[in-house]
Amino acid sequence: MPKGLLQLCRGSGKLAFTLAEVLITLGIIGIVAALTMPALIQKNNNKVVETRLKKFYSAINQAILMAEKDYGDKKVWYQDLTGAFFDEEGNVIEGSSEIEKWCKKYLIPYMKVVKTDTLSDGAFIMYFADGSALQPETAYSRDWYFYLGNPQKCINRYGTKTGGLGRCKFGFIFNPSGTGTSWKYHYNKGMDPYKVSWDGNNDTLYSGKPASCKNGNGLYCTAIIQNNNWTIPDDYPFKVSY
Repeated sequence: MPKGLLQLCRGSGKLAFTLAEVLITLGIIGIVAALTMPALIQKNNNKVVETRLKKFYSAINQAILMAEKDYGDKKVWYQDLTGAFFDEEGNVIEGSSEIEKWCKKYLIPYMKVVKTDTLSDGAFIMYFADGSALQPETAYSRDWYFYLGNPQKCINRYGTKTGGLGRCKFGFIFNPSGTGTSWKYHYNKGMDPYKVSWDGNNDTLYSGKPASCKNGNGLYCTAIIQNNNWTIPDDYPFKVSY
């Protein structure tokens, strides 16, 4: 055994590590942990995001099916509505959101919604028990944003609208009555990952279109994960969080 690695403890005859050797070992462990922990944390983030996306997709479309049993074909009761209005001082007028009224009639009774709120920009938002949330676009209710965790955390980091898409929130579409080639992936469908104007080419989900995931606004990011059986592919362009 190399000299200096181990020494005899006085009076005991037992082998022990020197203080220097203990410190070196702890330093190596620290370096290894520093190198591996980010990857482990991201792997866990991916798993949570995948689970919540798949769970939400199932739950929202089950809710739409149940609403159809009560109200008929979704193409009939679907409406493209707006969020809350504001008073002269710029404050949200309570109860003025048409989207809120619509959600409380056609979606919320069929889902496990723990809380609802109206944001300062007039957007209506509903929160689920697992910490995720759903927000329809303020100006029209075709586009929907699913937040994997606290919406305000995502908004603070990336801003509103399309900020954070593909990272901490994901784009969906609900427009079952939409016609024309732009809406061919959404006509008579439930709430699906955003594929408006998609040409069916997997590469354009990543780049080449305004909604592309990598170099567009990120609305197509959800479709990439859905097309990979609701798992984040190795070539996914962003680190996700919740």
